[in-house]
Amino acid sequence: MEQVYSVTQVNNYIKNMFVKDYVLNRIYMKGEVSNCKYHTSGHIYFTLKDETGQMACVMFAGNRTGLPFRLEEGQSVIVLGSISVYERDGKYQMYAKEIRPDGLGLLYERFEILKRKLNEEGLFDSSHKKPLVPYPRTVGIVTASTGAAIQDIINISRRRNPYVQLILYPAKVQGEGAAKTIVAGIRALEAKGVDTIIVGRGGGSIEDLWAFNEEMVARAIFDCSIPIISAVGHETDVTIADFVSDLRAPTPSAAAELAVPEIEILLSNLVDYHVTLVQCVMRRITMARSELEKKQLQLTHLSPVYALRQKRQYTIDLENKLRQRMNELIRYKRHLLDIQIERLKAASPLDKLKSGFSYVSDSSGKVVNSITKTKPGDELTIAVTDGMIKARTIGVESIER
Repeated sequence: MEQVYSVTQVNNYIKNMFVKDYVLNRIYMKGEVSNCKYHTSGHIYFTLKDETGQMACVMFAGNRTGLPFRLEEGQSVIVLGSISVYERDGKYQMYAKEIRPDGLGLLYERFEILKRKLNEEGLFDSSHKKPLVPYPRTVGIVTASTGAAIQDIINISRRRNPYVQLILYPAKVQGEGAAKTIVAGIRALEAKGVDTIIVGRGGGSIEDLWAFNEEMVARAIFDCSIPIISAVGHETDVTIADFVSDLRAPTPSAAAELAVPEIEILLSNLVDYHVTLVQCVMRRITMARSELEKKQLQLTHLSPVYALRQKRQYTIDLENKLRQRMNELIRYKRHLLDIQIERLKAASPLDKLKSGFSYVSDSSGKVVNSITKTKPGDELTIAVTDGMIKARTIGVESIER
């Protein structure tokens, strides 16, 4: 009878074959990440696949230093490790020691680096999110003029509310220079003063959508004073623009539904508001009429006519007393004024001049009120009531007192 081996023995034999193979003990393998799971133990389990095949992979927690970025679905990576057999299941798998991006994986790494940077700066904070205008008049759209996205947005918007004006900024959404045209579109529509802006395009690969992962686009969205809806790709596609925008829509069609309210619902709400308003007004009128009737009844029993007459007579008496007091005060003030006028007249130099007195000054204009202030030959000016007299001192003579 031929020798019979157990399953464990066979698995051990195959495992030894892998272990003894120099190539399989240190091998680089390239592929796309799928089914990526971070275990609570710190191990990472994922599948590496290409167009025609796939292989299970595991990176143990002790080798996590060989992974400088977060591993996620769809990344293209190069894995360094060894291939061996997992004896319990009888399956071979790769035990990863180092993982680095490859090709598109570099884009994913750039994506993660920029995402972390902007998040740390607070560009993703909900406190910066602006609410959408509930009833917009104009909606700006930054997308390609020939893509399916703009047609979806137009169709949805017209169906929901044909009165909302759509303004398209035809931007380049893929390839070199796309980010600059997207930024220009956002700024142009902001200057135009639209109520809401939709920024997006249809689905595609990460390379196709990369313009919406550029830092300049993220900062333009953040700096825009108008609420922006990001509608890039399909529901599973995620870009930096989605994180920084005020609202993320899974598709351009969904963005149109979020931005444009349905006119039928609006009209229905207006009818309901009208009915509610009329009912409220009628209730207020009824309550006011009831209160008015109550007050009229009170006035009938407590007429204020007599009180008004008393107050009116009292007011007339006060007015007469006030007028009398004012007249007395005016007469008194006039009397005081007359006294002051007479006093001023008595002290007036003009009146003294009229009485024959004069004002004498020397050539420098100083008053001459003593013989000590002039000498023979000095020129004098004598002011009288109707002019000036020019004179010269002939001599001085003192008066004994």
